[in-house]
Amino acid sequence: MKSDTKPDVCVVGLGYIGLPTAAVIARAGCRVLGLDVSQTVVDTINRGEIHIEEVDLDGLVQGVVSRGLLSASTEIAAADVFVIAVPTPFEKTDTGEHAPDISYVLAAGRSVATVLKPGDVVILESTSPVGTTDRLRDLIAELRPDLRIPGLTRDTPDVSIAYCPERVLPGRILEELTNNDRSIGGITPRCARKALAFYKRFVRGECVTTDARSAEMTKLVENAYRDVNIAFANELSMVSDRMGLDVWEVIRLANRHPRVNILTPGPGVGGHCIAVDPWFIVHGAPEDTPLIRTARGVNDRKMSHVIARAEALVEANPEAKVACLGLAFKANIDDFRESPARFVTSRLARKFGSRIHVVEPYAAELPIEFTDTGVTQIDIDDALETCEILIVLVDHDVFRVVPLAERADKLVYDTRGIWPDQPRVVRDEDARLALTA
Repeated sequence: MKSDTKPDVCVVGLGYIGLPTAAVIARAGCRVLGLDVSQTVVDTINRGEIHIEEVDLDGLVQGVVSRGLLSASTEIAAADVFVIAVPTPFEKTDTGEHAPDISYVLAAGRSVATVLKPGDVVILESTSPVGTTDRLRDLIAELRPDLRIPGLTRDTPDVSIAYCPERVLPGRILEELTNNDRSIGGITPRCARKALAFYKRFVRGECVTTDARSAEMTKLVENAYRDVNIAFANELSMVSDRMGLDVWEVIRLANRHPRVNILTPGPGVGGHCIAVDPWFIVHGAPEDTPLIRTARGVNDRKMSHVIARAEALVEANPEAKVACLGLAFKANIDDFRESPARFVTSRLARKFGSRIHVVEPYAAELPIEFTDTGVTQIDIDDALETCEILIVLVDHDVFRVVPLAERADKLVYDTRGIWPDQPRVVRDEDARLALTA
């Protein structure tokens, strides 16, 4: 790949990270082929449309597709740079452990290997356990013995292989893909420099080079750090419930200390990053990660705590209709992966059936687990008019702006603290009833 020409790029995986990444690279003037296993996703993108919810992504995709800079396919083709952005879930083993599943990464590597040529750069962006980039390298070496592979030859390698994780916030992905700093880890320093030259085409943030294993660990550490801190807030909220305290008031006052910054509690932790990545560290060093493992347990246990309180509230008001506000794992997005709100609501749906109504402005229809439960999807206006109990599980903007006058007579269980002026918030007595039931 010559430095004075814009490379052809193939982005493998067109999900919540892959599609915005492909669009941003195309905006920089590179021709981008997006690869995905779903024909529906491919057809949608080739029409200049999008299949996910993300701020300003629709206009960007429409623009780069119309200019011929972005196309999608289910078949891989030759390129100069390959960016792998596929899922890396975990599997729960028979012993209760959480083992990383890198099969999608390896499958992507097999596809890339079929078209790889001298001079190409392969970059893994998927959040991965430490050592995954090395395994990708070894796979390519096995499949392409005709190529000199970095780290396995003393001669100048034919290709470059690196790891560069995204660090973006849903709802701000396009901005953060461009402006956030990037950690670029190469199999060798030469690989890191090749990847650096590519990212500098569209990243304004600082690009720092390191080795691949350090870059892999950095991504996991970032999300585990946040998980541990959220666990403190969630544990504090459960303690406050037990003691009959308002956790939001306690946090507000504690955060006035110049060196204290307690995060906001919620119904748990969701999404494909914070709820998953800490397990990759635990799996790699199970005897040395008691804090990270405990934090994961606290955040998972918070969902059970919320369910218990919600069930007590609904049972104490047997004639009341209930609106569960939100299914997404965070505000203003349509991503329901590992969502505590979705888990809590589905549990309530199975127990209370048609008494439960769901308000989720980012879902065209309810997920499959709500089938045959009798639950209906309504909008926020219908919920305010017909439901006596409101259970706030996601802090979507459309919920935040509901004025007190429209909810003053409601019984509210607010797990996000979005309505501090609510006069009938479920706290003290309902909490103790739920916890001692």
